[in-house]
Formats: sequence, C-alpha cells, structure tokens
Amino acid sequence: MRKIERQMNEAIRNGSNFSSSNTMVKHFGKDTEVFLHGNHIATVTDNALTLFDGGWQSNTTKSRLNALINEFCDGTKTGVFQKNWTWFVKAFGITTVFHDGISIPLL
Repeated sequence: MRKIERQMNEAIRNGSNFSSSNTMVKHFGKDTEVFLHGNHIATVTDNALTLFDGGWQSNTTKSRLNALINEFCDGTKTGVFQKNWTWFVKAFGITTVFHDGISIPLL
C-alpha cells in the first residue's frame, strides 16, 4: 500500500480531513467521502463502503479503492480488478461488473 493510501485510511479512521497531492478525505457528519483529482471515488459510512470510479477507471483509482477495501472490508476476499478492459468487484465470493454506487458492507 502506498504512503498516501495509508494516510488516507488513517484520516478516515481518525475522523480528520486530509489532503495530499491528488487525494482528499472530507468528513460530513458520520459519512466520509474520498476524492481523487477532485472526483468522488468512495463514501465510507457506519456500515458500508460505496465505490465510484470518478469517471476514470485508472490504475490509481483502482489502487485507492482497493486500499479502502483492504482497510475497511474483508480485503482477502474482496477487491476491484480488471479483466479485458472491464472492471469487476469481487465480494463474498461473488464477482459482479463494477458500477458506480456499488456498496460493500464494512467489517
């Protein structure tokens, strides 16, 4: 995991806002939103992680989403991956095509 992703996850856990380089974390009450290059890529609530691609299915977006999944969900069985140019999400043994707003329950 990249240093910026560790800092991003730490800010979410600590309830603090964070901004470094291309990544930003903002807290809105109990919800936390994560931005990459100003594009909303994730929302963390009390019980779920909701994923978005921010309009860019890039390796960096995928890396940030997987860092969030590894920190807040069951990262050993869950993740975003790409096959034949299409993004997928694997969660609870089920693989589905990635779509904006897909939610994964938190641990």
